[in-house]
Amino acid sequence: MLITIAQLILSLSILIVLHEMGHFIPAKAFKTRVEKFYLFFDPWFSLFKKKIGGTEYGIGWLPLGGYVKISGMVDESMDTEKLKEPPKPWEFRSKPAWQRLIIMIGGVTVNVILAFFIYAMVLFAWGKEYIPMDNLAYGVHADSLMLENGFEHGDQILKIGEVYPETINDVNKEVLFGDAREIEINRDGQIKVIDLPEDIDQQMLARGTQSIFSYRYPAIIDTIITGSNADSLNLVQGGDRVVKVNDEEIFSYPQFGEVLLRARGSTVNLVIDRNGETINVRAPIDSANGLGVYSFPQRHLETKKIKYGFFESFPAGISEGTSTLISYVRSLKLIFSKQGVKQVGGFGTIAGLFGETWNWYRFWTMTALLSIILAVMNLLPIPALDGGHVMFLLYEMVSGRTPNQKILEYAQLVGFAILITLLLYANGNDVVKSEWFQNLFG
Repeated sequence: MLITIAQLILSLSILIVLHEMGHFIPAKAFKTRVEKFYLFFDPWFSLFKKKIGGTEYGIGWLPLGGYVKISGMVDESMDTEKLKEPPKPWEFRSKPAWQRLIIMIGGVTVNVILAFFIYAMVLFAWGKEYIPMDNLAYGVHADSLMLENGFEHGDQILKIGEVYPETINDVNKEVLFGDAREIEINRDGQIKVIDLPEDIDQQMLARGTQSIFSYRYPAIIDTIITGSNADSLNLVQGGDRVVKVNDEEIFSYPQFGEVLLRARGSTVNLVIDRNGETINVRAPIDSANGLGVYSFPQRHLETKKIKYGFFESFPAGISEGTSTLISYVRSLKLIFSKQGVKQVGGFGTIAGLFGETWNWYRFWTMTALLSIILAVMNLLPIPALDGGHVMFLLYEMVSGRTPNQKILEYAQLVGFAILITLLLYANGNDVVKSEWFQNLFG
């Protein structure tokens, strides 16, 4: 838990400081006074503060974000007393609208550039490895929802809508985030077309699944978790191929995983092929950790590896970041649906994405994703967010009229109330979906 929390705090700290720098630098460039620069919020007191050159730099105790307090601007502090005085040359409200617009979009701009840069450096350091659709020698493993809609395990997916998918993730994204409902497959040499219902995305959300297809490969055990039933009881060995569980014949590792999930808390009969020898094993399946074995698709299916030089990594990083940005924007439509709003998560959901072990590749890719999410969410036209300020600035630039100060103040209050409501709802969802809550009230 400590590792998970540490990763979340470090990632958010990087993103918040750089986002606020995106406001701070143009404000200073346009000779606008910045009163405070804070990582995290500081109601009542701060953990650290130091004044340098007229700006107070500090760290707050409430890790819900950060802020720069710019003179002459209606912000989350709601400090409006100075706004009753005539505008000063160094104040935000005294600057031309185009300068104020640059100051307000600076944070979002930095977040997008940061995401592109992180993706570029990740590609430079680790390269890119994935399993192309053409290399799925055993076809796909279909989720139960797809089985109900006419798919079978082993189908080869050729086309979805007008898109020829490169990976399984492309298929899942086109169905969940897009409008594609027609999938062309190859089944035992015959080309078929399967039409999915229009509300398939809502059905997916209702079942809590985002991956309707996964890699299908042999049920050969690669890794045994130390201290698990498989390890402590010496039930299986690396390289064993699972043939049967009880009386059910096993054709693939995903199928084996589904069978064990249903069998948690009980004991099953395993039939294993070990170097051509058939072995029968009585295996207790732990209710929390299952049998304690893993098998990775990369060890059984041919992958495609791409290495990037330093300069090659930048256009590749921009491409990766742009693709992620488009996918996230497309996914926003789900938030406003009946099933999608139930999936909204807070800090617990975000923290869970980092994992319980420190992995730098996962840390940086997650930080890049969060940077894109932060950019998009901040551009929403909600007062109290950057997008709300941008909305009023664009109105001023188009109409030539400055919005009434009182309207800006009331809008800020309404926007802040909306944000607090969303924050409470998202984190409340985390609590309701947590294991201890379900054990108590489920």
